[in-house]
Amino acid sequence: MEDVKVYIVVNLEITDAETYRKYEKGFFGFLKKYEGEFITYDDSFENLEGEEPLKGGRVIIFSFPSEELARKWWADTEYQELSEFRRQGTVTKSLSMVKGLLPRG
Repeated sequence: MEDVKVYIVVNLEITDAETYRKYEKGFFGFLKKYEGEFITYDDSFENLEGEEPLKGGRVIIFSFPSEELARKWWADTEYQELSEFRRQGTVTKSLSMVKGLLPRG
């Protein structure tokens, strides 16, 4: 099966900015290590429709070229150690992996 890009969509509320900044400082190195691409974040997103909207705070979107690389990023022991700063400095409402479409042709 052909690899497809995957997107990570995070919804969190920052409760301790200083602790969360420790996570942010190390995050981009792990993103690069697994060929990830930062897409955007938004602290003032707007829900337009739906029974269970994202719940305020911040939405972050980034991607990896394949599910394999995304899973390696997630399983990385050093990344999981770093992510403790995210867990301590935020309320993570969701962190989801969404698969992209296969190339057409």
